[in-house]
Amino acid sequence: MRIPGGAQLLGKRPEQFLPEGWPAYYQRAQGCTVWDLDGRAYVDFTSNGIGTCLLGYADPVVNAAVTDCIARGSMCTLNSPAEVELADRLCAIHPWASKVRYARTGGEAMAIAVRLARAATRRGTVAFCGYHGWSDWYLAANLGATDALSGHLLPGLDPGGVPRALHGSALPFRYNQIAELEHIVATHGSTLAAIVMEPMRHEAPRDGFLERVRAIADQTGAVLIFDEITAGWRTNFGGIHLTLGVNPDVAVFAKALSNGFPMSAIIGRDAVMEAAQESFVSSTYWTEAIGPTAAVATLARLESTEVCRHIAASGSAVLAGWKAAAARHQLPVKVSGIPALCLLGFEAGPQSRAMMTLFTQEMLARGFLAAGAYYPTLAHRPEVIESYLQAVDEVFAFQKAKLDQGPITDALRGPVAQSGFARLT
Repeated sequence: MRIPGGAQLLGKRPEQFLPEGWPAYYQRAQGCTVWDLDGRAYVDFTSNGIGTCLLGYADPVVNAAVTDCIARGSMCTLNSPAEVELADRLCAIHPWASKVRYARTGGEAMAIAVRLARAATRRGTVAFCGYHGWSDWYLAANLGATDALSGHLLPGLDPGGVPRALHGSALPFRYNQIAELEHIVATHGSTLAAIVMEPMRHEAPRDGFLERVRAIADQTGAVLIFDEITAGWRTNFGGIHLTLGVNPDVAVFAKALSNGFPMSAIIGRDAVMEAAQESFVSSTYWTEAIGPTAAVATLARLESTEVCRHIAASGSAVLAGWKAAAARHQLPVKVSGIPALCLLGFEAGPQSRAMMTLFTQEMLARGFLAAGAYYPTLAHRPEVIESYLQAVDEVFAFQKAKLDQGPITDALRGPVAQSGFARLT
């Protein structure tokens, strides 16, 4: 295999969707339609660029801004003024923040945020909730109990190559389980540099959870870091924390910030962000101009199109459509998430993963890229959603019939899809 694992991103491995059947490569993507290398067109009802293309693929306004940037020179010995324009825009949207640093990917931006927190507090321990990337600081949680990360979106993440000396430096707690964070503080409060979490993903905070996390950060002197890489911009214009009433010390944005062009931003309060003057955080391609130019254009488009209202309507329609089709055909499914991040699962015991694989197989045959997650975009117009839900109804009926007849694997034209991180041979 020329590329180890077959892809640069776990979430793009064909084995995660439909082994031996998923179109791994594309030649063109526009709106919510993807063309594979053989020219076959599919409507994308998965994560749409892993959550990056909130406006839809190849948005013409954002692309025009980027094309102009390329024509003027996207890299230079000097700095791009788009960096300052974007920084001003981000701080205006988030008045609690006063300074901004940039990277180009979500994982490295989270590593920067943790580095700054450790430098600002001169402490080393990190308490975290949720999935935050591939970096050593995060995977260190699996150096002891190798299943420590299993409840945080992606199971089975192997910490191979992470120094054993980092054991005990990253400690997980679960969302809405404040007692678990309190336990960490009771034993590691004096060394706690940061509390890292998504303010919300698929589940709403309960019983003042975020307020209590904020209070713990204040009491211990730890830096509260909100990972808005997935949730940011989808539910409201800005981070989802703006709707929840709790502000962090640092927030990290990527994905939908620039509609598919590499760009990430770390925004925060002076006391934390100034630590970048003490700790070496620097990289050549963090200074290219395409990323901030795309982000400035994307933010303008997100605001002018009222995209969040469209996302809410589209996601709600799909969530309701899944439930209605499942009820019609008495198919055991689990529908969850929020309208901006819709989740579909099957509750068929040991056959659940095979059921999802069959769903993907049959939807693909009907011209849809589909699996267990749907991230709406501006390009998913009502008529597209209607055609998708018609296909879902057909496939659910087919699945119910196969479930009643015998093993679901008999209906598959290849292996069952993988779940989580697994080595490919």
